[in-house]
Amino acid sequence: MERREVVVRFSPELRFFLRPRHRGERVRAVCDAGAPLGHLVQSLGVPLTEVGVLRAGGRVVGAGYRPVPGRAVEVEGVSWPQPVPFARVRFLLDVHLGTLARRLRLLGVDTAYDNDRDDASLVRQAAAERRVLLTRDRGLLCRRALPAGGHVRAERPEEQLREVLGRFAPPLAPWTRCPACNGLLVRAAAEEVAAELEAGTRACYEVFGRCGGCGRVYWPGAHHGRLARIVREAEELVASVR
Repeated sequence: MERREVVVRFSPELRFFLRPRHRGERVRAVCDAGAPLGHLVQSLGVPLTEVGVLRAGGRVVGAGYRPVPGRAVEVEGVSWPQPVPFARVRFLLDVHLGTLARRLRLLGVDTAYDNDRDDASLVRQAAAERRVLLTRDRGLLCRRALPAGGHVRAERPEEQLREVLGRFAPPLAPWTRCPACNGLLVRAAAEEVAAELEAGTRACYEVFGRCGGCGRVYWPGAHHGRLARIVREAEELVASVR
């Protein structure tokens, strides 16, 4: 099969994904004559989930465009806040993002997470439940069956949270979801949960909630101040990017 050289220009924010030798302003790549642009971009290390507008010769093209030798191709990153191809923003996180999952649930964002899932089952779940898959695994984001995803670049949970909120700006409903299982919380009277609480807790708190999924009981405990700060900062960030 005929091989062709194509010059690709990646936006600066996408060069993070390229191999070190390709991180200049231009990448000279060799591909099969009939290979689509989307395949070429992913072969260079950039998942299509991170790609916004594609241009060839100054004209906007799709991922199925066949590059023409001598015509420069430009690849831009996604714009923030990024719309999702679903009616509402819901996430699925891979096994390495457990703390991020709990913080998103604290904010009332529908977030599925399981610490024992392989790549294939994650992609199937994301497609079946129409969720955005968040991961630090670039290869996982290149799966053809994945409907939507996002690469989480930050390493620290607090930075990961800011990154996800800034990129997707999901609607927030703090204190409505169980951080452990993602179930919805319902108000519970003190007498309804008294048998499940320590005496000190019963004496100090009056407001309780119970998860409709796993049955856990919640109240404003010793960490409430820190959690309230996370919620406040998240609300301010999302409001600023919408």
